[in-house]
Amino acid sequence: MEETTNKAINLLIITGMSGAGKTVAVQSLEDLGFFCVDNLPPILIPKFAELIKQSGGGIERVALVIDLRSREFFDSLAEAIDQINTMEGISFHILYLDANDQTLVSRYKETRRRHPLSPNGSPLEGIHAERRLLQEMKGRAHQIIDTSQMKPAQLRDKIISQYTQQSSSLTINVLSFGFKYGAPIDIDLLFDVRFLPNPHYIEELRPKTGCDQEVADYVMQHRETQEFLVKLLDFLSFLLPHYQREGKSQLVIGIGCTGGKHRSVAIAEHIGEYFKKDYAVRVSHRDMEKNK
Repeated sequence: MEETTNKAINLLIITGMSGAGKTVAVQSLEDLGFFCVDNLPPILIPKFAELIKQSGGGIERVALVIDLRSREFFDSLAEAIDQINTMEGISFHILYLDANDQTLVSRYKETRRRHPLSPNGSPLEGIHAERRLLQEMKGRAHQIIDTSQMKPAQLRDKIISQYTQQSSSLTINVLSFGFKYGAPIDIDLLFDVRFLPNPHYIEELRPKTGCDQEVADYVMQHRETQEFLVKLLDFLSFLLPHYQREGKSQLVIGIGCTGGKHRSVAIAEHIGEYFKKDYAVRVSHRDMEKNK
């Protein structure tokens, strides 16, 4: 990067549900050397960005934590993002932290905190109101992290892993899951493979997983699987360069079957193997161990 005032600025905006882990995220980013500002009023974001731009490159990586404090929050944040989107020399990324209602209620009870939108009512009332206000902002996010099943240390590891080294390359995360446990909320592309023949009904294959060669061979041997993979891989091969050209750094591809043990696992592994020569690829299996 050039050492000028026109240097691209890595401006990370962290928002999302109260109780979803923004404090852990900002502490992790501080450890990585980000200049962090907590609870900055959204209306000041463009002015803040201009000040950083005028610093001559003294501050490069900035993280702004935006909390929901009033009903004016959404409009002012949306307007601020629209404004910085037109500013030259500034690149920004929106990270949205989320969690399910049950988890958020449990966290509020553990900390005995009051929800900012329901100071005199139940936490759940505030959570529902907050979701409504943040619905469009969630749609603007470049990345969504669901912290429902995460401990603070796990969220910290994820933040550090993602933001330790910034690059223009595209990292592909292929995630298998079972629909009976719910679809992940942080995936960008979702593909349902429940139409494929199910190894669960083959007695000798039932205790195995899609990582076992016998199961993978069973899934792959069918004509519908081969036709599906030809179409899917061609579709993804078309999409990925366009995502990369638009500056997307992380893409999560979700592959779902009924239990997340056989078909989705085998297909996810195949996709990861196919693209690893051209991209940084991570393959994970959310529900594979739940079916033992």
